[in-house]
Amino acid sequence: METSKKDAVIENIHSRKSVRKYVAGKLVGKDDLLTLVKAGMAAPTAKNMQPWAFVVLSERSTLDKLADGLIYAKMLKAAPAAIVVCGNLDKDASGKTWLLDCSAAAQNILLAAEAMGLGAVWTAAYPYEDRTAAVVAALGLPPNIVPLCVIPVGYPDGTEKPKDKWKEENLKWEKWS
Repeated sequence: METSKKDAVIENIHSRKSVRKYVAGKLVGKDDLLTLVKAGMAAPTAKNMQPWAFVVLSERSTLDKLADGLIYAKMLKAAPAAIVVCGNLDKDASGKTWLLDCSAAAQNILLAAEAMGLGAVWTAAYPYEDRTAAVVAALGLPPNIVPLCVIPVGYPDGTEKPKDKWKEENLKWEKWS
């Protein structure tokens, strides 16, 4: 990888932040939302099962309904859009990898949003029964589709900053001791 591309990727990773406040009235275009979902679908996946499904939201009534049902996703009231990352249990016979694959897809969406100048934040649905039920009810999801997370998306108002999460004590070389 050429140095400038490598530096850009690493910079994007370290610049990613959880954005919970958005510029009022500034909508996210359908093409940008599609770009984010395509980034999600580019994630690694066990045995290429691709056990994900995505629901893109931009209708105010649906965003508000989700905000009312999800205690930690109140920012949906101000977000112009959201992407719900779901696991399709029919595509994961073992039931063991959809969570991992969908988590990788969600991370790709978050990194793509950062690269595009958008703000986004992971708000968990799974494994919390009440949150999962709220998303299922709001979106009419069938029993084989499990919502992992709701990612509100918008143009950041500029207040959030990336966190430095580096902790040397969490790194070991070669073996534990």
